[in-house]
Amino acid sequence: LHSRKMSELENTFRKFAVYGDTAASGNDMTGKNFSKLCKECGVMDGKAVNSNDVDIIFNKVKTKGARTITFAEFQQAMKELCRKRFKGKSLEEALQAVYGLIEGKEPGNVGTTKVTKAGGVERLTDTSKYTGSHKERFDESGKGKGLAGRQDLTDNSGYVGAYKGAGTYDKKH
Repeated sequence: LHSRKMSELENTFRKFAVYGDTAASGNDMTGKNFSKLCKECGVMDGKAVNSNDVDIIFNKVKTKGARTITFAEFQQAMKELCRKRFKGKSLEEALQAVYGLIEGKEPGNVGTTKVTKAGGVERLTDTSKYTGSHKERFDESGKGKGLAGRQDLTDNSGYVGAYKGAGTYDKKH
């Protein structure tokens, strides 16, 4: 039973350790991810344990000069935190209570930015509403003309622009 609980705990530790970092191996956790784990799993309750406590304990258990903690250091940090979180209980009971909060959890995406297609964006990207010289940059279907739509292509024929009789001089004379 105890080894299964440890593997559950280690699994949660690894999930939070790799969260937000593509290069992370999952063997060690940054302070930011440790804080996220404590917040999302309910170890940090804002009263008995706040973000300062979590940061202080993280810095206390990590190796001097290191930026991350290993799973063993994480377990040590949990022992420190469970004493603060569950003051009335014995160390073993408090530790089990904290592990109970953490086990089986995954990092959530609460507060992440979502792509919006709200009114303003829709209006700005609708080419049928463009006017003036910008209208010339798109064909009837709304597809861009590319370079031809952005540049004023010079007409070296010798005629004034939009002259209806362009190219008729040689025929008459």
